[in-house]
Amino acid sequence: MTLRITLAPFLLLTLTGLAAAQGAAAGKTIFTSKCALCHGADGTGNTAVGKNLKVKNLHSPEVQNLSDADLKAVISTGKNKMPSFKGKLTDAQIDQAVAYVRELGKQ
Repeated sequence: MTLRITLAPFLLLTLTGLAAAQGAAAGKTIFTSKCALCHGADGTGNTAVGKNLKVKNLHSPEVQNLSDADLKAVISTGKNKMPSFKGKLTDAQIDQAVAYVRELGKQ
């Protein structure tokens, strides 16, 4: 019984980490097709379009300090010159994009 109780949190954390990694991997595909034109493949915004629109560097503390809910809202509804992706991406895809933005912050 004690072994089960001890293993349960470990398994939960392992599965949660695995799901996050899979979400980030799927998010990279979404990011590449929907976001990289402006934000750049590396998320720095160092593209012709990104510089023109003055997009945020996704590695920056300003972006990384936003909550997941705030990032999801920006992606869903747009902000400033960033278009809305509501109806273009599913909620699950937006969550995956957020997971990938978090991964960019670790690089």
